[in-house]
Amino acid sequence: MRVMVTLNRQYRLAARPVGLPSRTDWTFGEEAVRDPADGEVLVKVLYVSLDPAMRGWISDAPSYIPPVAIGAVMRAGGVGRVVASRHPKHSVGEHLVGTFGVQEYALASEGLRRVDPAAAPLPTYLGALGMPGMTAYFGLLDTGKPKPGDTVVVSAAAGAVGSVAGQIAKIKGCRAVGIAGGEAKCDYVVRELGFDACIDYKAGDVRRGLKQHCPSGIDVYFDNVGGAILDDALACLAMHARIVICGAISQYNATAAVKGPANYLALLVKRASMTGTLILDYADRYGEAARELGAWFASGKLKAREDVVTGLDNFPEALLMLFSGENTGKLVLKIAD
Repeated sequence: MRVMVTLNRQYRLAARPVGLPSRTDWTFGEEAVRDPADGEVLVKVLYVSLDPAMRGWISDAPSYIPPVAIGAVMRAGGVGRVVASRHPKHSVGEHLVGTFGVQEYALASEGLRRVDPAAAPLPTYLGALGMPGMTAYFGLLDTGKPKPGDTVVVSAAAGAVGSVAGQIAKIKGCRAVGIAGGEAKCDYVVRELGFDACIDYKAGDVRRGLKQHCPSGIDVYFDNVGGAILDDALACLAMHARIVICGAISQYNATAAVKGPANYLALLVKRASMTGTLILDYADRYGEAARELGAWFASGKLKAREDVVTGLDNFPEALLMLFSGENTGKLVLKIAD
């Protein structure tokens, strides 16, 4: 099948940022779109996922995945519609999730997942029903190992991963306490997502709030922010607590050395564990998570919210919303209808 589209607009990495990324760290240009080769699909990208991990991908520091090369299309998850196919398993008109990059069209051959826009809005497959939801699912259940009645504390509780982690804790019979920035976010976490309490880190002493809302200590701490809030959680652990290290957004744009946990001896005193979690380790179980998350969503047990910014041109500024705390729920960039 010949492709009718001739040009593809895209963002490429121009320089490795120091501190917060700026528009000058990207180049915005066009290139011709070629027909898919055998085994490939051409996808019209409709929505691009904006994630804190993207800041790590554009750094040259050692990490779990190679950095985006200078001059390469910016790596990003996305959801789109197949407009041409020479892939044996995917047909024109299907909607797929994959690593499509920050661009209007993408050629892909693997790592593709078919999704149904009739079952959930397409942006939800980049959030609660996508990699953030799966990260929460495996991180909490496999690494945190919550038991009914446990107190589970989640930082960045109004964000894409934290909002799902806290809801899963409630589904599993735990008490969920969130940490979020601002009265509106805390209200959303408690009233809409069903957390038992939420501590506004912008309004007061997080450690005092944790002691108030977790009188018997924290059994599971799901950490998305690192820094001082991680230290506060370490000071409030229950015996044999489990700390899940999912992210450290407070450190991603630091120009000085990363601030590690000063209060780490609490792990010894409480005989606790601190373990990193990474979604890539669970690739052979993505189907399991997708089915369970989908069933919870369909039944109303799992709620999702997407914060959608429209326009490919707005990518550099939209990405910064993650680090200023402007978004609530999953941040998504809309490329096309």
